[in-house]
Amino acid sequence: MNTQLAGTGALLRLALRRDRVMAPVWILVVAMLVLSLPGSLESVYGTAAERERLLATMTANGSLRALYGPVFGDSIGALTAWRGGVFAGLLAGVMSLVIVVRHTREEEESGRQELLSAAMVGRRAPLTAALLAALTANAAAALLVTAGLAGRGAAGALALGLGIGATGMLFAALAATAAQLTESARLAKGLTGAFIGAAFVLRAAGDAGAPDGGSALTWISPLGWLEHVRAFAAERWWVLALFAAASAAQLVAAYALAARRDVGMSFLPARPGPARGRLGSAGALAWRLQRGALLGWSLGFLAAGVVFGGMTDGATELVGDNARTREIIERMGGQAGQAGQGVLADAFLATMAGMLAMVAALYIVSAVLRLSAEESGQRAEPLLANAVGRLRWAGGHLAVAFGGSALILLLAGLGLGIGHGEDIGGAVAATLGQLPAVWVIGALAALLHGAVPRFAVAAWAVAGAALALGWVGPALNLPQAVLDLSPFAHLPKLPGGQDPSWAPFVALTALAAALLAAALTALRRRDLAA
Repeated sequence: MNTQLAGTGALLRLALRRDRVMAPVWILVVAMLVLSLPGSLESVYGTAAERERLLATMTANGSLRALYGPVFGDSIGALTAWRGGVFAGLLAGVMSLVIVVRHTREEEESGRQELLSAAMVGRRAPLTAALLAALTANAAAALLVTAGLAGRGAAGALALGLGIGATGMLFAALAATAAQLTESARLAKGLTGAFIGAAFVLRAAGDAGAPDGGSALTWISPLGWLEHVRAFAAERWWVLALFAAASAAQLVAAYALAARRDVGMSFLPARPGPARGRLGSAGALAWRLQRGALLGWSLGFLAAGVVFGGMTDGATELVGDNARTREIIERMGGQAGQAGQGVLADAFLATMAGMLAMVAALYIVSAVLRLSAEESGQRAEPLLANAVGRLRWAGGHLAVAFGGSALILLLAGLGLGIGHGEDIGGAVAATLGQLPAVWVIGALAALLHGAVPRFAVAAWAVAGAALALGWVGPALNLPQAVLDLSPFAHLPKLPGGQDPSWAPFVALTALAAALLAAALTALRRRDLAA
């Protein structure tokens, strides 16, 4: 056996064991995003005439094409690929970058990789094991999608499944390269996440200007390649070769870079000190550590708000007189049973505000769990050995997390109002009105870190479950008791014609405060993680 790969099998088993909870959750989210669509689409566009009208509307509606891409066929399978393919590929990419960076750069940051390398472990074994773990997860997601859609057409189901899996592996290879270049897991994730975001923006810009998806910008983006596989619509199998070639090129680069550096080192090292500016408090340090991520989220939410606000008129046009689609949007927007085009526009804006708030829950979880990263990376202990208490240290990061979530929702509301061109104040109120639910999820993440730090990563599952319930729950007509498991279900949906009650806002804010108090109490009483 090649000594460079010695120990790969053992490291792969270790990686799969460590991911035994996280990976299945990601796989199910990716697969269910697609598999939940055929039934709801069939109920909305059950006749050939309705599907033909949808195709005609999408061809003329650039704003909706920017979000979902062009429609290449009028079968339920083709509509499923249109509606969920790009988003499933996006989630598969995020899943892949998390897995690869976790088992490469994070292991080096924590010092565990150096201990493993002292045994009979080849130089390329850790990277290979991480990529194989990502391959296993993407293959499982592809298999679930293919099996779940096989009844709609075996060829189309296989094409969509392979396309989603190939997209995930391309971003896994990109994450492997980023892990060699950067000096921290945070930067590796940020760099790969920026590429994923750029891929989505390029595809959106290309599809907005070309009804057939033939724009050069679309072809630059891997997410554009995914839609051009054309599952259930005269499949283009040769497009999968683009994924294979791009992934191979990234893997060659990753292995070449891995062979030229020492464990823990990188090609883009951190800048040496001294740090510029004042770092006179734990809060100032937390701000310095998290300001880059907050800036990225802020710009992304402002841009997303503008895009979604500009889609409002197009969305109401797309719904038309389709009663089932109107029912879903109005249920998600909290205005079911009301009538009128203006009500539908308000319901769509309320739906987009709710979706942006659910995504903001991912930001607050990542910002709160920076505490876990600082602690496990043994950067907190030297800080706390000085005249800095645990509550001050944690309070700085929590202030950035909770204040940052308010900032990005404020910017999202501004974007919605600017994009829609009407009632900016109402749009801001709609997004900020979801803030107590975001804070509850952030407080749960803080409690997990404070009380059971080994399971702090479970906060991602909480945020993901809330996102899944809000995204597909109304479309699947889930019982209200199930939807109420999400804190977002208890808040009034704005904008709306009725004055909202203040009770849910106060109750959720009080719950978040109580959870935070419990989190800080638990953190103060336990030992630091070794």
